[in-house]
Amino acid sequence: MRATTPVAPSTEDAPARNAALSLRRGLRLLDRIADRTRNGEPSVSLTVLAAELGTSKSTVLRLTAPMLENDLLRRTPDAGFTLGLGALLLGQSYLEGIDLRAAAAPFLRRTAERTGLTCHLVVPDGTDIVYVDKVETRGTVRMGSRIGNRLPMRNTASGKAMVAFGEPELLDRVLAEPATAMTEHSIVDDDRWRAEIDRTHGRGYGIDDRENEPDIRCVAAPVLDHANQVVGAMSISGLASRFPAAAVRELGDGVVRTALEISVALGSSSAQLALSKGTR
Repeated sequence: MRATTPVAPSTEDAPARNAALSLRRGLRLLDRIADRTRNGEPSVSLTVLAAELGTSKSTVLRLTAPMLENDLLRRTPDAGFTLGLGALLLGQSYLEGIDLRAAAAPFLRRTAERTGLTCHLVVPDGTDIVYVDKVETRGTVRMGSRIGNRLPMRNTASGKAMVAFGEPELLDRVLAEPATAMTEHSIVDDDRWRAEIDRTHGRGYGIDDRENEPDIRCVAAPVLDHANQVVGAMSISGLASRFPAAAVRELGDGVVRTALEISVALGSSSAQLALSKGTR
């Protein structure tokens, strides 16, 4: 049998391999600095980076040079490295590209399956809420709500949640609208409604106790974005006979936690802090 001669790697491939290796090292370096920044360290020294990457200081300086030029990193007065404005802008672009409906979908499905109730995702539009998603399971009693439906904030749990945790002027704008009694349980007195908003803020979730539809009870909590601003709310609702008043607190606490998880998926730091402290 004729022996085969090993084929040496093409020298033309060497630059590409070297570039890929440098890129991987650079990404590891950026990740180490980001980790230490998240842990509260103001900067990372050249010596520490070389030791953690298992390479020389000169290699670290070579890897950091293009990152410094593009403001992904910056040097600190103590000659260390920290993240630069370019890294912030990249992160901001990523967070702004997250779709609220897509981020919330798995949490809505999980909650609907766990509770057997209907889950909604809504967004604010002026002093109204607009349904942007709805999840029902096989055993769920069908609700009349539809994606695209619009309702006044005043008579809904989601509206109360967004008013309680939104900008202060939203409360005044809602109260400036004429109050319409949808059912005998609707709160049309402004002072009572202000007090209900205070209670909503204190417990973390809004309640619609048959105020929008005669036989429907609902609880909702606000959803925050990467800027920690209210961008919507998630709710669970069902027939009052299947969603008794005695279950409101337990289910409300669960909705608060789920809304926080959705908010974390959107990049909310305040929601992340609340979850880390064991809120709900």
